[in-house]
Order: sequence, then C-alpha cells, then structure tokens
Amino acid sequence: MLLPASRSGRQLRWHRGYRPDFPQTFGCLQDARGFCGDFFRWYNEEHHHGSLSLLTPHDVHHGLAAERLAARAAVLAAAYAAHPERFPRGAPKPQVLPNIVWINDPARLSTSQESAQ
Repeated sequence: MLLPASRSGRQLRWHRGYRPDFPQTFGCLQDARGFCGDFFRWYNEEHHHGSLSLLTPHDVHHGLAAERLAARAAVLAAAYAAHPERFPRGAPKPQVLPNIVWINDPARLSTSQESAQ
C-alpha cells in the first residue's frame, strides 16, 4: 500500500520547496517514519527559518535566540568595520525575533471557519 506524503498538494509543494527529495509517496509506514524522522530533525535543527529571523526552531525553543542574534550582530559589525563600502545603506543589523509565530494561527483559523459557515 502506498501512503501519501501529504493530503494537501499545497503542503507537498511546500515540502518539495525545502527538500526536493521529499517523496510523493512512501512504500510503507516504516519508510514514512524513517524519512520523516530525518526530515523533522533537519527542519527543526538545521533549517534557518525566515519567519524566525533566520534561526532554527531548536534555537528559539531552547532559549538560544538572543545568543545567536548577538553573535550574528557581532559578525555583521565586524564586516561593516572592515569594509563599510560594501554596505551603502549603513551598518547591517540582524533581523529582530518576532514575539509570536504561528504555523496555523488560531485567530485566523476561527475567522476563516466562521466565514465559511
């Protein structure tokens, strides 16, 4: 029996955008678990998310965000000090970590569910 990698075509395309090796189907449950275990480890510990100021979910969840952003700020300051001509808009600054990030924002979900009724 083949198991779908995703019930939603949108989700499948989203995963393929990050990992082109994300399979369209899995041969069995063990194949899906094996692939997804590696995928979720990569996604949470290695992949730097734009919505998380280019940090990993692991860094944010485990309280490492301030340390990582401070280190990034130091690297950017050193780069600017060494070659300010490379930065025509002034000294670069790391992105600010958002206060809240949702995969599925409950407020938006409830609003869309209400409008669908």
